[in-house]
Amino acid sequence: METLIKKAGILIEALPYIQKFAGKTVVIKYGGNAMINETLKNQVMEDITLLKFIGINPIVVHGGGPDISKELNDKGIKSKFVNGLRVTDDATVKVAQQVLIGKTNKEIVSLLNTKGGRAIGISGIDGSFIECEKQKTIVDGEEVDIGYVGKIKHVKRCILDLLSNDQWIPVVAPIGTDEEGRSYNVNADTVAGAVAAAVQAEKLILLTDVEGIKDENGEIVYEADEHHINKMIEDGTINGGMIPKVKGCLDAIANGVTGVHIIDGRIPHCLLLEIFTKTGIGTLIKSDKY
Repeated sequence: METLIKKAGILIEALPYIQKFAGKTVVIKYGGNAMINETLKNQVMEDITLLKFIGINPIVVHGGGPDISKELNDKGIKSKFVNGLRVTDDATVKVAQQVLIGKTNKEIVSLLNTKGGRAIGISGIDGSFIECEKQKTIVDGEEVDIGYVGKIKHVKRCILDLLSNDQWIPVVAPIGTDEEGRSYNVNADTVAGAVAAAVQAEKLILLTDVEGIKDENGEIVYEADEHHINKMIEDGTINGGMIPKVKGCLDAIANGVTGVHIIDGRIPHCLLLEIFTKTGIGTLIKSDKY
């Protein structure tokens, strides 16, 4: 009986959060070990399905870097990264599109559907809903061309609204397109931030393989604002692949998202712990209206 009473208590603890976020949109960037470990993968899909059934509208944006790297290695194509972004030539972008849209996206959709959700897989090519242009990056003060890596110009929210405000769970592959119909590989964290901003999401949650953003002493930063994050980028505390991640977060905050959460996707049922508990887990980047 005590065990049952504790379970009831957990449900009651979640009640104010269910009430607060009912009808709101939450964008989830799905990546890291949670995409590889079968147990974690199933738990994340259960969390997302539960969110939909209790009235929250999840939109999933997924990565797929390990799958792309494996396919490139199998084809004898070497991977190279600059400032955390994959250098993407013509052969690489074709592989990225094939893997992200044809394999990874469909696997996630299928798994969500087995949990009782109604997921639909889309990419930025569909309806040209993620419009891109070529992105370049700066290395030692010089502009470097990194190939078919997309800089997002515009996200058409109408497609996402039609799906997420109905019974569907959109699952977005991070491939965009330009006016000429060329495909671009876009950093999944950047896509998640742009999607969250476009739909004015209540939350953007990034699943990672770290406990959160850490300061120069290796301690987790549980809460931060835009000024704090920019300072950590400038002094090198935030570096490598974390840079596009947090820049996507800051863009989302600047464009109306209430709060961005960088959490450890290796924790079982991490989404439920983040949304339905008072303290949450990981790092919260707050907007002024949080």
